[in-house]
Amino acid sequence: MKWDTVLSVGREDSLVGVPGDESVRGGTAMFLGEYQHTLDAKGRVSLPAKFRAEMTGSLVVSKGLDKCLYVYSNEEYERFKESMTSGSDFDSRKRRLRRIFFAGAQNVELDSAGRISLPSALREHAGLKKEIAVTGNGNRIEIWDADAWATYNGEGEGSLEDLAEELAEAGLL
Repeated sequence: MKWDTVLSVGREDSLVGVPGDESVRGGTAMFLGEYQHTLDAKGRVSLPAKFRAEMTGSLVVSKGLDKCLYVYSNEEYERFKESMTSGSDFDSRKRRLRRIFFAGAQNVELDSAGRISLPSALREHAGLKKEIAVTGNGNRIEIWDADAWATYNGEGEGSLEDLAEELAEAGLL
């Protein structure tokens, strides 16, 4: 992927979810780490205990990039929503991105056992089977099919060093 082709959301010079973006700096939660969990027969997944402390009550789950799901606290989703709705409706790329993220988003409740129920359309989007990975991504949680995460994490788009160099050359690091 060429970084100069990534669609900016919010500010003209920012990438969605990149440290330094207003949506990251304004949040209070910092989700870090990688955890292996199992999706139950009812489509529920238990969030890691470290994440549950920051995620109470109602949460928002949406389609994510790279075939995963994004899980936001209500507060963080409001920040995300503001960045997505800023700018002109005359930009067809922004309209499309908004439609994809907002039409696929669902409010879910964290139950007393620390689980959230993932709607079938969202499970299908992420290709979730039984084994899943729950990962921290700064201001949000991501839910991946375990095999898809292993592939993405192991192969991705070039090496970590290549990616860092490309971002540095583009002035983004």
